[in-house]
Amino acid sequence: MPAATISEYIDSLSDPLDSVARTLRDHLDAALPTATGQIWHGHPVWMVDSTPIAGFKTYPNYITFMLWRGQAIDSAGALTATGAGEMATLKVARAAEVHGPALRTWLTQANNLVVNA
Repeated sequence: MPAATISEYIDSLSDPLDSVARTLRDHLDAALPTATGQIWHGHPVWMVDSTPIAGFKTYPNYITFMLWRGQAIDSAGALTATGAGEMATLKVARAAEVHGPALRTWLTQANNLVVNA
């Protein structure tokens, strides 16, 4: 049965991906106070109204952190442009790979793009 909440999603993961997911969730919650975290299309996504800002999706050996407007922010090349639109991603295999200051900067910029659109 698919996870109904972000906590259920994270609880279903094994180490080290559960640590990565908890770290990402904590940063997303802190940096996006006006966004609501929810399960959307099967994975955690933080949204303002119906507009997605950021989220993550788990794969067998890593988690992909996603920013829907990521190509429009200053990421110093750390994010990879992917898919259609302005999506940019970062693959993370261990919680230690999450650089908190950079992540918070990206999230603030992405949030401003949505809120000020």
